[in-house]
Amino acid sequence: MGSAMYAGRLNLKTLVLAGTRYGTIALTDVVENYPGFKRLTGLELAEKLEEHALDYKKFVEIEDLKAGKIAKSGKNWKIKTDEGKEFETRTVLIATGTEIKKLGIPGEKEYWNRGVHSCALCDGPIYQDKSIAVVGGGDSAAKEALLLTQFGRKVFIFVRGGELKPEPINGERVKKNKKISVFTNVSIDEIKGDRKKMTALVLDKPVEGKKEFPADALFLEIGHIPLSSIAKAIGVKTNEKGEIVINRNSETNVPGVYAAGDVGDTRFKQAITGVAEGVLAVYSAFRYIGENE
Repeated sequence: MGSAMYAGRLNLKTLVLAGTRYGTIALTDVVENYPGFKRLTGLELAEKLEEHALDYKKFVEIEDLKAGKIAKSGKNWKIKTDEGKEFETRTVLIATGTEIKKLGIPGEKEYWNRGVHSCALCDGPIYQDKSIAVVGGGDSAAKEALLLTQFGRKVFIFVRGGELKPEPINGERVKKNKKISVFTNVSIDEIKGDRKKMTALVLDKPVEGKKEFPADALFLEIGHIPLSSIAKAIGVKTNEKGEIVINRNSETNVPGVYAAGDVGDTRFKQAITGVAEGVLAVYSAFRYIGENE
């Protein structure tokens, strides 16, 4: 939406194919690192960005449609949505983001949404006064665990590596929170349950004397997979992780095609960096159109 706002400022006729409105930022409980806002929810930030974009409604439209295929059409690009609609455009900005990475272990599929989840804000309230596990080793795992302490009786973080590596402020919050216990150098091998719901995690080594660790829920925070297949299909270069390779102007190797946000190959991924990349992409598209018309 930040990209659309800037496109409107540049008088570029812009269509946002939103797919899932707002994206993953809307699932974030608290945002404290977006300049200009000391503290707000991810949904509030997303709504503010959309409101700003629609201030240029003469140029900006938003459709809750998912882009399914991109193809070259003369000088233009033709986009076909999963819903069967077609649009034609001079330039394309791909900001498709990522999807949650899963463990790929027995029981994960069987107990998905019956104990196994990927969004603490969405599903945490189900587990009032329950025992909740989080798997992951970075800042996202720390933040999810902190949020889950608002609901659960006890929260356990399982880290495959030797240490939890959150941002310093969240690391301190985890240490001070008596509801949270962190276990390192441990992996989850299986998820068990009673057919209706998850009841325990099978670990690769005993924790607190138990290899079959009782837990009512497991929240995954082990990373994300870039949603870049639509870009690959038109020859856009990606790296070994599947992220779209972009330069400092958010340009891809295909003229007229740009990328921004979590789907890109930038190392540091935050809401503010994604918006900045989107603005750079729009300005690059503005120049591209001017130079080629």
